[in-house]
Amino acid sequence: MMLSLIIVAVFVVSVLWSIFSKGLPVLTWDMIISLPGSGFYIGKEGGFLNAIVGSLYIVTGATVVGLIVSIPVVFYLNVYLKSTSRFGYIARLAFDVLFGIPSIVYGAFAFTIMVAMGIKASLLGGIIVETLLIIPILIRSMDEVARTIPKNLLEAAYALGATKIETIGVVVRQIAPAIATATLLSIGRAMGDAAGVMFTAGFTDFIPESFEDKCATLPLSVFFQLSVPQIEVQNRAYAAAVVLTVIVLILSLSGRLFMRYFSKNRIS
Repeated sequence: MMLSLIIVAVFVVSVLWSIFSKGLPVLTWDMIISLPGSGFYIGKEGGFLNAIVGSLYIVTGATVVGLIVSIPVVFYLNVYLKSTSRFGYIARLAFDVLFGIPSIVYGAFAFTIMVAMGIKASLLGGIIVETLLIIPILIRSMDEVARTIPKNLLEAAYALGATKIETIGVVVRQIAPAIATATLLSIGRAMGDAAGVMFTAGFTDFIPESFEDKCATLPLSVFFQLSVPQIEVQNRAYAAAVVLTVIVLILSLSGRLFMRYFSKNRIS
């Protein structure tokens, strides 16, 4: 176990060292607050503010929509269905399969839907594909915790005259840490996805002003800059990777604080 821990730690430290050692020396405040200028991708002035804002737009929209869809599903599986329900078993199996599908497949599927509905590559398209990507993560993460809730806790609520809708309040207090954890995992997955948004969100050097505008993301910004032969542009890609890593770390720490707070209300 110690050997496994050391191996994982070495990989994590190696990745972080590779990113920060190459990205921090070239990262400037102007890169963070500026849009790409003329000739940015051949080594001239500008920054990647468009990609930072675009990533936050897509991840925020996808997370909100994903939670709105996922939480009722978790409640239905654990409050309204019996633990021996065959439909519940099939639904969980389906979400397990969706959990492991690569993001590029979601991108192709969402692109097909967008073409059928006449939606162009845009911020809305990016939100659609990332929502599809994170819904299985949200549902299965919350469902696994919800299934551990003592049955006598729910039975006690029913014995006191609570309806199934009122019992949902009991479930919420129990799975609140799981909601925070699932949201954290989903944000990390959506923030780092490049394949899905490449088909659906497009890319632009400007900040989108509506759902119909194209939207840049940090992973795509890193990808496009690393594809350029100029060393200066490739170093900027590592600077963008540093910003992306810092954002994910901040979200991770925030998620842990929320988990610690909500865990106080959980009955073990």
